[in-house]
Amino acid sequence: MAHSRFWGLLTNPDHEWANLRQHPPTLTHLYFARIIWLAALPALFTYLGTTMNGWSLPGSDQIVRLTPESALWMAVMAWLAMVMAVAVMSGFVHWLSGNFNSDPTLTECTAFTCYTAYPLFLAGIAGWYPSLWSTMLTGTVAISATAWLLYRGLAIFMGIPKEQGFIYASSILCIGLVVLVGIIATTVLFWGIGIGPVYLPD
Repeated sequence: MAHSRFWGLLTNPDHEWANLRQHPPTLTHLYFARIIWLAALPALFTYLGTTMNGWSLPGSDQIVRLTPESALWMAVMAWLAMVMAVAVMSGFVHWLSGNFNSDPTLTECTAFTCYTAYPLFLAGIAGWYPSLWSTMLTGTVAISATAWLLYRGLAIFMGIPKEQGFIYASSILCIGLVVLVGIIATTVLFWGIGIGPVYLPD
């Protein structure tokens, strides 16, 4: 059901966004049947990729891998960060809605955030093969798809004019970048206290 709705958002976004607003899932269903599992995709595949396949730095043939213990800690922290990021972004979508004469519930805003971020979650599968070029290509495609869903769907979902939807979406995008910087800063802090990558010896 989640995948069919996502493909519907890509192929027939006007209908799917309006249908999602009219028939949103419950908040419990969103988190326990959607978000926690989608957030697990990048964490799981990156864990497997960094411990089993490894990666090589540009200009070097040496394969680098992480110890299972350090990769597990990083995967768990990444999973928690993604789940919390969805909650934070949903809260901001809900908070800003009042400035654009819209009155969605927090559950509806969480549904919008979840499906808008769907490409970013799916891109995590690329972690199975942690190559610099494949990561950059997959990330670019995922970010482009997410931005398209955001700008195309927000006005429809909120029932506001397209001009207001553009400003609203731009505000959400800026907040998303701030949240991303916050996650990166938190990651650096955790690395500083010892929860970071530990490389396998050659």
